[in-house]
Amino acid sequence: MPHSHEYSPVDEHLLPPYELAVGDHLQNSGRSLVDNLNTEDCHRYGSRALKSPRSSIPSLRQSYSRSRYLRARMKNGRGGWCVRASALARNTFNPIRAIVENLRLAPHPDKPMIALSIGDPTIFGNLKPPQEAVEAVCASVQSMNYNGYAPSVGYQEAREAVAKYCSTSTAVVDAKDIILCSGCSHAIDLCISVLGNPGKNILVPRPGFSIYRTLAEGLGLKVKSYDLLPEQGWEADLEQMESQLDADTVAIIVNNPSNPCGSVFSKEHLLKILDIARRNYVPIIADEIYDHFVFPGHEFYSLGSLSEDVPILTCGGLTKRFLVPGWRMGWIVIHDRNGVFDQEIRKGLNCLSQRIIGSNTLVQGALPSILSNTPTEFFKETLSAVQGNAELAYDILDQVPGLTPIMPEGAMYMMVGIDMEKFPEFKTDLEFVEQMVTEESVFCLPGKCFDYPNYVRIVLTVPEAQMREACERIEDFCCRHFQVFGDEEMDMNTIEEEEKKIREPTSLFDEKILLTPDGNRNGEESLTNKVPIMSDEGRRP
Repeated sequence: MPHSHEYSPVDEHLLPPYELAVGDHLQNSGRSLVDNLNTEDCHRYGSRALKSPRSSIPSLRQSYSRSRYLRARMKNGRGGWCVRASALARNTFNPIRAIVENLRLAPHPDKPMIALSIGDPTIFGNLKPPQEAVEAVCASVQSMNYNGYAPSVGYQEAREAVAKYCSTSTAVVDAKDIILCSGCSHAIDLCISVLGNPGKNILVPRPGFSIYRTLAEGLGLKVKSYDLLPEQGWEADLEQMESQLDADTVAIIVNNPSNPCGSVFSKEHLLKILDIARRNYVPIIADEIYDHFVFPGHEFYSLGSLSEDVPILTCGGLTKRFLVPGWRMGWIVIHDRNGVFDQEIRKGLNCLSQRIIGSNTLVQGALPSILSNTPTEFFKETLSAVQGNAELAYDILDQVPGLTPIMPEGAMYMMVGIDMEKFPEFKTDLEFVEQMVTEESVFCLPGKCFDYPNYVRIVLTVPEAQMREACERIEDFCCRHFQVFGDEEMDMNTIEEEEKKIREPTSLFDEKILLTPDGNRNGEESLTNKVPIMSDEGRRP
């Protein structure tokens, strides 16, 4: 017969029933099970019950297991497996993911899906990165110089290249002002983390990219919003912005050019934002991942180039302008002329960058060449394609009853307002989007994803043929569901004309004549059938 010390600890189902009951009772009463070890067992089994192997009640194995169990609880306070997620994990919530995953999306079986929801400019294959960037990464790999760990803030030569790229005549930065990150999302994460503490608050734009809320609330920050005004080209409501500031505000996030609006702030408007931050002594986190991604006739101004005394953490990267989101290369530029960040924030950013030991070293090795050798013609061609889609979409959707598209000035997106009263079948923009997928196989992100209901966001980076097809399907859908009420004055001839515009099945997709990304015809499966309805934009994007 084995000795008692050969028995291994057992689970609660092997413990005497009375002990489990006593334990539950004592936990509820606030008393310790261990404190009652002697009295409970002595009363039930006698003083030798826990010691004598000859005791028949309880059994030897139960007695030993109970003793080990009680000693373990006395040592660490645990009585069984209970592994909890951290507060950070429990508080982290991505609204885009939550909303989209709960939508009932059933595309029309006879119409290929066209996803105008995807924030990845490469997914359709029509927009490709510059050849100079591809060659620079190949050279970095072949050099065998960038296979090891880099400093957590990035290689010196890579940081110098970013500093040169981001410097302007009014705001010169150098390598010590640059921290390389694993994409722009990581840069934003570091900036919010270095400034925010649980219980504090942060201002974000509405409509705005959901990652701000996801990161801030995960850290225990309260998120406050300031509105962007569609009737003013999505400029910020400055009075509302300032009214939201208080002693617990750690930063204002400014996204320019904007996702999801496609707006580009004027120099005058940016100066007004800086004035608010200056008066209230609140730093700014500037999300400028779409820097210089503006259409002709508009101009991009970096907040850091305009600020004289407001400390700014600018977040940027290769992702959008260079069309390489998967390369995960972002950066933080510290604009701080008066040394406000010198005491703690610079050191804090350096410490936080050590959590993942730096960004992609192969791309770091290629950065100097990418930033200096990519021709301006590449950027012009990309902008031309996106602007062409913006104009095409606006021209079609602006004629659709019940829709109000707002022409973008840059970035890759357009917001389209929905007059929900004219579509009484649908209670929310979510239902509108669901039914449009069901009938037309066109998916746009509902405005609720950006905390701005009764709008949808469409992506402008799809091939032109699919852009036209998608907008025409949207038009068909709206003309079918649009309703006019008797007390409203409307030219019914206009409505009849709109109904006549519903096309016969002669489009590229209805004829089963499909275009591959290089423009060739392809009678097989549509490219859009291979495209997911959304990207990893929830984590950045």
